[in-house]
Amino acid sequence: MPRSCASRSLPRCTCATVSRRCTAVCRGSLSGGCRARPPHDPLLWTRTRRAARRGRHNRGRRVSFDLTTISREAPVLIAGPTASGKSALAMELAARDGRVVVNADALQVYDCWRLLTARPSVQDERALPHALYGHIGRDTPYSVGHWLREVTALLDRPVVIVGGTGLYFTALTEGLADIPPTPPAVRALADHRLATEGLAVLLAELDPATAARVDRLNPARVQRAWEVQAATGRGLAAWQDDTGEPALPLSQAQAQALVIRPDVDWLNARIDRRFDAMMAQGALEEARAELPFWNPTRPSARAIGAPELVAHLRGEMDLPQAVAAAKIASRQYAKRQRTWFRSRMAGWRGVELGG
Repeated sequence: MPRSCASRSLPRCTCATVSRRCTAVCRGSLSGGCRARPPHDPLLWTRTRRAARRGRHNRGRRVSFDLTTISREAPVLIAGPTASGKSALAMELAARDGRVVVNADALQVYDCWRLLTARPSVQDERALPHALYGHIGRDTPYSVGHWLREVTALLDRPVVIVGGTGLYFTALTEGLADIPPTPPAVRALADHRLATEGLAVLLAELDPATAARVDRLNPARVQRAWEVQAATGRGLAAWQDDTGEPALPLSQAQAQALVIRPDVDWLNARIDRRFDAMMAQGALEEARAELPFWNPTRPSARAIGAPELVAHLRGEMDLPQAVAAAKIASRQYAKRQRTWFRSRMAGWRGVELGG
């Protein structure tokens, strides 16, 4: 039977699988009352100080974080790799403080994916206010600049900004270069060349400074750098060096920045379990619905697991192979995220999770 937790102002939790998000956040748990936790995300974020001093562990995992140390006033930023439990933490803070949960994941903006991108459930979105989730069409151009303009407009209210796209967070806290929009013709040419000539060709045409700085393993970043250079005649690195003032500078203590640093083995096992649960909930059907519109050059097609499931639906691999490949892609993505967080967010407050 599913666990449930009562709340005076939020609906009852009815989740029964290992990956579905809770339909509510139990306010009682934040005040020392009800201790029910949904089985899909059993991270005991809220602990009493006495229990913390005694060194209690939750289900064999080390949790070195206490919500009572987070101010109710300033914005909260939560970065973390995929499947690390950051959304559960954001939901608890939002419920406690009356915050809006704001998306900082480049793939969760698309309306065509919910399961594969682990977007909040419909029940989550009804229980607490959410913003910048699923509001962009599959073929609509959307960049970090678009996101930064939208998130800046939300900073006049209490927010918890949560996601795994490191570039979004660095743009918000360190600033973003004022690069002119890419003309559609340049983007179409870049799409065509990437599809027909490959990533290495675009990379070879970048100026040396940009080529040394860009994430060479990320096709979206390489293509974006090529588009900027082709459209403006100036390398992306030069534009970045002229970055303006950030919207939410951490140096002025205007925000509380957290980065989740999970144990790798724990996270990899969690990634595998979560993808199995996604499949049980209908991820294959979600991919099937996108098949008539599938275009691998679109940013929305980079949802982790989508290319592998589409390949299966096209008869290019059997389902077990597709699932295995999707899990590998998810673990590789998490590794890239951890690398970014280590290199660009060293000053953020770490939340250590492990075995």
